[in-house]
Amino acid sequence: MNDACFQGDIPAAYDRYLVPILFDPYAADLAQRLASVHPHRVLEVAAGSGALTRAISSALPDAQIIATDLNQAMLDVAALRHSGGHIAWRQADALSLPFPDQIFDTVTCQFGVMFFPDKQRAYREILRVLKPQGTFLFSTWDSLESNAFAKVMMTETDALFPEDPLDFFRRTPHSYFDAEAILSELKRAGFESAAFTKVEKTAHASSARDAATAFCKGSPLRMEIEARNPKFDVVARVTAALEQAFGNGPIEGPMSALVFTAEAPR
Repeated sequence: MNDACFQGDIPAAYDRYLVPILFDPYAADLAQRLASVHPHRVLEVAAGSGALTRAISSALPDAQIIATDLNQAMLDVAALRHSGGHIAWRQADALSLPFPDQIFDTVTCQFGVMFFPDKQRAYREILRVLKPQGTFLFSTWDSLESNAFAKVMMTETDALFPEDPLDFFRRTPHSYFDAEAILSELKRAGFESAAFTKVEKTAHASSARDAATAFCKGSPLRMEIEARNPKFDVVARVTAALEQAFGNGPIEGPMSALVFTAEAPR
């Protein structure tokens, strides 16, 4: 199964449910960190439906932004949400970026590097298109145990499918949080310096059902569920688990991510 495949109805559900619950709070944070570097030309990889792109556009109204993603369907949703003149949307693979050497002041990526099948190759490509002393700023999710909504969802689906668990979130989004190993990979790829910080925030959802819908229908987990053809409503089961953990009505829970900053050599 291709974990990087966001097609069909997934992009719209992703943007409607997952983005406001999980991604918007971190997009605002990452955009402010990016603004402090004062870049004029920004490349975003794995832009998804544009949560970070929109935040960067607000924080850096004079910057030229090229936002890329492997999935054209995600970019189509992003373009509908934001049609600013200083943003260009372009389908591209982070492992083979269609840009000349050393043309971007910064490259950024929100919760996308976990999906790269060859991270060293992607990091080398990102370094190639960065100007000397350019900045690569990106985020990854911390462990499942540090992200309350995802942890409850996984506990419930593990119980629902004990013989054939739904492993998407464990396998990809929450699989890449060994900070020291990531710093080592960046340096092996050629970055001159790299550092990270842990950023903790609170996830808010209008209801437990919205959160359950976000995970089960707004991600490739949807394909894992459909492949098992369950005779019960998985969204309803996850909703009940989230309500038991966080209550009825609007819910909130802690979430945690790692933010990395790497600098290209002179």
